[in-house]
Amino acid sequence: MKINTVSIVGCGWFGLPLAKHLVKLGYQVSGSKRESEAANKLQSDGIRGFSLDLDNHEFNGHCFEVDKLSQIDVELTSEFQSQLQGSLHTDALVINIPPSIRKLPHAYLNRLKFLKSLMAKHVYQQVIFISTTGVYPATGEPMTESDAAAHSPSSEILLQAESLFSQDYPTCVLRFSGLIGPARHPGRFLAGKKDLPGTDAPVNLVHLDDCIGAVSCLLSSELLSPVYNLCAAGHPSRADFYTRAAQHLSLEVPIFGEELQVAKIIDGSKITKELGFNYRHNSP
Repeated sequence: MKINTVSIVGCGWFGLPLAKHLVKLGYQVSGSKRESEAANKLQSDGIRGFSLDLDNHEFNGHCFEVDKLSQIDVELTSEFQSQLQGSLHTDALVINIPPSIRKLPHAYLNRLKFLKSLMAKHVYQQVIFISTTGVYPATGEPMTESDAAAHSPSSEILLQAESLFSQDYPTCVLRFSGLIGPARHPGRFLAGKKDLPGTDAPVNLVHLDDCIGAVSCLLSSELLSPVYNLCAAGHPSRADFYTRAAQHLSLEVPIFGEELQVAKIIDGSKITKELGFNYRHNSP
């Protein structure tokens, strides 16, 4: 079956340029913003905007009580059903919700559970869940998709989030490495900082262009593995990379100390080998 309609939950730094790209490819695209005014502005880019506040359990002006989330699918009015059909109940769904686990560790799963209630029993051709390579421990060895482990409280939450959708929908998890691109120049990440650890530790980064390209690749592919990493093949050292990045912006270079850091090396080649995806930015 061909995917014609795509909904993107979270039209921010990544989701908005993804939505614009998919519109250019001919998809009918819906996209969410927390505020209705911001959602309405998406129309100018050919995106059907809808408001979705996962913290306050609001969808297009409708608010639901947390303890009644499981009843959403039996309480819907015909008007609300129509709104869901156009906004969330599409051929494919891209879930792009930043974890923000450090600030509110339990809020992330609550947001996703509310979203899942809105998805209800709709039959999706494909669900793409954007996750992170934070699920991998630092062992000094290359990390492939099968090496994820609950090595910390945050990684445990991330893995729970991934499984939340994989249980009930045809889900492909896409694990992003550190994100770089417009408004996220790595030269600003560590500029001017002192006595940083991990001078020789490799960096694991992926460019916005490749994030967009990877999702586009998944949408046009029929046979997908459950999980793919996304990371540039080049892994320069932290000291070398962030020094050059700061110099590129004429910023104060970071200073690295002698403290060692166990390496984490993300292998992002599986999507290339299985789906023929080509990274535009193979080296940070």
